[in-house]
Amino acid sequence: MVLKKNISLYSNHLQNYGQHVSIEKGKIEQYSKRPYPILPHFLYLRSSKHLYPMTLEQTLANALANALKSLYNITIDADPKLIQPTRKEFQGDRTIVVFPYLKTAHKTPDALGKEIGDLLCQSLDIIQSYNVVKGYVNISIRDSFWTNHIASYYNDTSYGIATPIEEAPILIEYSSPNTNKPLHLGHVRNNLIGLAVSRIVQACGHPVVQVNLVNDRGIHICKSMVAWLRYGNGETPESSGIKGDHLVGNYYVAFDKHYKEEQQQLLAQGCTPEEAEQQAPIMLEAREMLRKWEAGDPAVRKLWQQMNEWVYNGFDQTYERLGIHFDKIYHESETYLLGKTLVEEGLNKGAFYRHNDGSVRVNLESEGLDEKVLLRKDGTSVYITQDIGTAQLRQEEYHPQKMIYVVGNEQNYHFDVLKLILDKKLERPFGNSIYHLSYGMVELPNGKMKSREGTVVDADDLMDAMHEEARLSTEALGKFQFSPEEADKLYEMVGLGALKYFILKVDPAKNMLFNPEESIDFNGNTGPFIQYTHARIRSLLRKADEQQLAWQDALPSNMVLDDEERTLAKMLHLFPGTVAAAGENLSPAILANYIYDLAKQYNHFYQETPILKECDTFKRQVRLQITALTALTIRNGMQLLGIDVPERM
Repeated sequence: MVLKKNISLYSNHLQNYGQHVSIEKGKIEQYSKRPYPILPHFLYLRSSKHLYPMTLEQTLANALANALKSLYNITIDADPKLIQPTRKEFQGDRTIVVFPYLKTAHKTPDALGKEIGDLLCQSLDIIQSYNVVKGYVNISIRDSFWTNHIASYYNDTSYGIATPIEEAPILIEYSSPNTNKPLHLGHVRNNLIGLAVSRIVQACGHPVVQVNLVNDRGIHICKSMVAWLRYGNGETPESSGIKGDHLVGNYYVAFDKHYKEEQQQLLAQGCTPEEAEQQAPIMLEAREMLRKWEAGDPAVRKLWQQMNEWVYNGFDQTYERLGIHFDKIYHESETYLLGKTLVEEGLNKGAFYRHNDGSVRVNLESEGLDEKVLLRKDGTSVYITQDIGTAQLRQEEYHPQKMIYVVGNEQNYHFDVLKLILDKKLERPFGNSIYHLSYGMVELPNGKMKSREGTVVDADDLMDAMHEEARLSTEALGKFQFSPEEADKLYEMVGLGALKYFILKVDPAKNMLFNPEESIDFNGNTGPFIQYTHARIRSLLRKADEQQLAWQDALPSNMVLDDEERTLAKMLHLFPGTVAAAGENLSPAILANYIYDLAKQYNHFYQETPILKECDTFKRQVRLQITALTALTIRNGMQLLGIDVPERM
């Protein structure tokens, strides 16, 4: 399965949205105020055409198909992808390429284009004019189409959000932390992508179940437990004043420190590096603790529950601040036994085999992969064991049409193996429903982060730093006086908005460098720039209401837009289609960059076009309606990204 990547907002995804229209006596009559996007192709969903309103592109494609049939007896599918946005250097809004029909029609490109253009103008009143350039029919849409769109949606709070479809849910797993350390910058990117993708897919009309799989058992957890027993002296979050997940993370770092020291001692005694790694006493203690945990040792289980509870309390605080919530939280400790049962099933029927060392493995060489350990030689499980069990459990609980895993690209191979094991080896067809939303690493200007060495940037510390950066930057604007409570809320909104937007504007597949100083800039491609634009617009609309301007009245049908108005109206028309494109490609970056382009275009409009001071009543009215829809679009778009926007700054 291949997803389209690196698409342009203004290219072949424009067909994903439009109005369901009927042309009657020169008027555009809307049948739906909730546009439906074309269904994401990767979801394998039903595609009954009656479910979806007709797009502008579909309207033109239907007219093209009718014209070709009428003029030349050429039969084509009325595919909206035949209608492309007109290139900027040419006049027009949408373009039809006529070259595929030249041979059958026995016409020159210009002659064919003119005949098609003439018939389209006769059949569709929304077409203002057309021109033909070397086989390209460039169509200009009447201003009444754009003004009607603006007037229909500027006060529709659901603009861009499709009506929910009744169908099996799409299950999206993200976060998936280990309970041996706090969430860090890498987790932040994971959570922000997962939240935004969940909201965007839901905005496309699909039911979504957001889930989290907490890796709460395993050797990494035992490392923190061993270090706490050795060096903790009974320390707790309450006694130390340290947030629970941070406290446990400190002992994970302490384990690594002492593990390295013990390895050096063994090396000095003549051991090889491999022997030192295996025989270090602290590592032997951790492995023995894992064995006891799986055997249900009461003392080990009690300590494990206590330390995990500290971590959960810490996670909850971080999630709340990020605006994250889950419909269901799974725990590896509750799913790994089902995974072991399924591994035994595969072993019994010959899909897996027992290695000479006693481990259970699967050979996937015939599928182009490698050999994979499913159970260690001591019988303990590995990551893929619990993933097998968790997938089975989710299938039984939700029967999802798709299971999307938001996990870093270092796990690409892992998910290839998981799907093959479920589908081919265990004969669970739902294995094909698994999709790995692979994302790149996030780094800071000073390099990579390593949890065990304590060089990570904790999510909590990062959010605190962004809050402070927002305070300094916002106060520098000096344009409004807030109460201390209002100011603190604004700094949090701007700081987290900067963090979230900077991460989400980058395509998930790409590695990225997070620069805190750059992210908070009020003049660049940043969250604060978009937030400030929204606040400026809301201020303008408040002034219009204070002056009792009647800007919400109906516009005349013959309203003529100037270039600035028309450009912004066309951009606003793209919003629902952009949401659909972001959902189809599981890429919040598509939506994020559209919102920035819109905010930038509005700022240009604001600088170049009088609004409140415009003397012409209808001109002022359409500009205020455009302004209102811009604010609504920014708000809805940013909310889909998990970002709040202020009413004033």
